Amino acid sequence: MTNATDPRPLYREALTWTTGLIEKVRGDQLTASTPCTDFDVRTLLGHLVATVERARVIGEGGDPGTVPLVVTDIPGDGYTDAYRSAADRMWPVWTDDSRLDATVTAPWGTVPGRAAIWGYINETLVHGWDLAVATGQPSEARPELAEAVLAVARHAIPAETRGGHVPFADVVDPHPTAGPTERLANWSGRKSI
Repeated sequence: MTNATDPRPLYREALTWTTGLIEKVRGDQLTASTPCTDFDVRTLLGHLVATVERARVIGEGGDPGTVPLVVTDIPGDGYTDAYRSAADRMWPVWTDDSRLDATVTAPWGTVPGRAAIWGYINETLVHGWDLAVATGQPSEARPELAEAVLAVARHAIPAETRGGHVPFADVVDPHPTAGPTERLANWSGRKSI
């Protein structure tokens, strides 16, 4: 991927994949643990909604810190609607091509808009993988999508700078049969539960 690549189609695909996973979460799975040790399924779902809200605020030129890390006022059967609604509010902000090169404030620093979107594609796929593993769903997105994001993640999230202000655990060595989405999750320090 290059600095001129438009990441919006990949973000849309990642959101669609993750929406499909959210739709299949059962009420009895909301308290299950996930590979993201900070979140159970319910908290992870609320965090996924928050990431889309943060992407909207960033695109508007705002401070993503004004959006909570986890949206908590969603009923157990309302996560799919909340996620779709957040995406519906977010996309109009990013339709203007100039937003891709505009300087924005992301949680990890001041970056071009396209870099912020790449960060949220990564977060969407990794947390989608977390959700799929926790709820027993197929955990691989389209291979080309995950490979593209993994290539960017390897550059943007170096293995040497983990911990402290970089919210990623050490890279996990992937299983020999791991697909690209699992390898992306491993790069973010995740391993299956």
